[in-house]
Amino acid sequence: MSVIVIEFITLDGIVSDPDGSAGTQLGGWAFGHGPQAVPGGKFRLGRTLDEGVLPLGRATWQLFSRIWPGRDDPFPARMNAVPKLAASRTLTHADTSVWANSQPPDGDLADAVERERRDVDVTGGLSVVDRLRAADLADDYRLPTSPTVLGTGRRLFPAGGPRAELECLAAEQVGAAVLTRFRGAAR
Repeated sequence: MSVIVIEFITLDGIVSDPDGSAGTQLGGWAFGHGPQAVPGGKFRLGRTLDEGVLPLGRATWQLFSRIWPGRDDPFPARMNAVPKLAASRTLTHADTSVWANSQPPDGDLADAVERERRDVDVTGGLSVVDRLRAADLADDYRLPTSPTVLGTGRRLFPAGGPRAELECLAAEQVGAAVLTRFRGAAR
């Protein structure tokens, strides 16, 4: 099992509102350099989307549950089919039934992920990333880095957080962005 963290990130480490869906003043920066800067299939999540599980925070789950159901081309079909954990204190089984294969985790999210035998793909949802990183569960970071500096917003690795040693596995230009892949230190 591997925990893969995917976050759109600016050059100064900000991950807040990359698509503008939160309506923040500086939101939407990930698409500011055109659609070619959003790597899509370059995340290489084929096996994870076919055999893995997606933990999503409440806000990301709610956003995705409005976007993906009802679409039937190949990528949305895979997003709809993959098992999803709606990591929220407020979403219930009844709430999550609106998007196929969604459910709240059984107990604590970090414990549920640690018990997981399938690969785990965390797409957005910084609260989920924070919880899994605090439990030392993040293995692989796939970060499309936009050539944008915002100066303010939530950071993937906040100031004052614990030190992390990562190994760079790949860096590839994708449009105006650079998609980097890092592996965390072995557990």
